[in-house]
Amino acid sequence: MKRKSADKLSPLELEIMQVLWKLETASIREVQEALPKQRRVEYTTVQTIIYRLEKKNAVKRTKKIGNAHIFEPTVTRKSAVGSLVDDFLSLFGGSAEPIMLHMAESGKLTLEDVKALEGAIKRAQEKEGEK
Repeated sequence: MKRKSADKLSPLELEIMQVLWKLETASIREVQEALPKQRRVEYTTVQTIIYRLEKKNAVKRTKKIGNAHIFEPTVTRKSAVGSLVDDFLSLFGGSAEPIMLHMAESGKLTLEDVKALEGAIKRAQEKEGEK
C-alpha cells in the first residue's frame, strides 16, 4: 500500500498525532491539555499544528460542539511511523544493517527485540508466500 504524503510529519506534528491516536477524537483544547506539562505549548500553537495536519489530510473534523471542532486522525500510527522509518533508512541507502548494528552495540536492541523481529520477518515471509 502506498503511503500518503500526510504521513510525513514534523516532530511537533507527530507529538500532536500521538495525543490524537491516544484520545481517538479531541478538541484543540483537549489535545493541548493532554500534552506533557514539560512540552505543553500554547493553545494557538496546537491550533496551528492541527490545522496544518488537516491540510495534510492527517486529521479531519468530525463534529462541532459549541465553538469547538472535534478532530480525529485519518492516518494510522503504523503508517506514520513506517514513513518516518523509511525516510530514515533512505539515509543509509535503504539498508537497516548499520542501524541494527549500532542498536545492538549500544545495548538498545535486546534479545526480546530480536525475537520480535524474527517473528515479524517470519510472518512477512509467510504472507509473501501466500501471494
